[in-house]
Amino acid sequence: MRSYFVAGLLLLVPLVITLWVLGFIVGTMDQSLLLLPAGLQPEVLFGRRIPGLGVILTLLIIFGTGLLVRNFIGEALVRVWEAVLARIPIVRSIYSSVKQVSDTVLSPNGQAFRKALLVQYPRAGVWTIGFQTGSPADEVRAHIVQEMVSVYVPTTPNPTSGFFLMVPRDEVIVLQMSVDEALKYVVSMGVVAPVARPGVVYPHRPAAPGQTPRA
Repeated sequence: MRSYFVAGLLLLVPLVITLWVLGFIVGTMDQSLLLLPAGLQPEVLFGRRIPGLGVILTLLIIFGTGLLVRNFIGEALVRVWEAVLARIPIVRSIYSSVKQVSDTVLSPNGQAFRKALLVQYPRAGVWTIGFQTGSPADEVRAHIVQEMVSVYVPTTPNPTSGFFLMVPRDEVIVLQMSVDEALKYVVSMGVVAPVARPGVVYPHRPAAPGQTPRA
């Protein structure tokens, strides 16, 4: 009976959580339908609420916004809009901070969250997975002789919170697993381990004094 119960949990728990997350995302994106005039609401046009229409509308809004800002007129409007926001004290701080983070993370040419790293945290000899977010600021580098890298160490199982560390470059190990694989590894608390790729040779560091070398 116990094995049957566990087998049912292993099948249903991921399915239920997946459906719950999808339902939350679709429900959130369906809120974009509130932007439509009352006469164009799905309840008025079709006589009933149709889940998922908000997803289509949200994607169209994102695509249309991107299409608008990629031309000369759109870029000029964005500059005017950002200049207006820069004059509002509280909004200026929030908007500029969020924009810098989004530009760094979402930019296809950016280096943030492009590498999974192995770092020693919270003390020497204890290892965890982090993600390289870039290099420390110029002022920070001016006070530190060693070459450092900026690392984000997420918490488990909620990776949206974590710790920002500046670690010497020679004390981090660049992993060959992808960022997605490393993130799954962290969220699952080490249960979902990335599968070794065929033909990939994983280098090993020399053993520390008194430590048995790894095969």
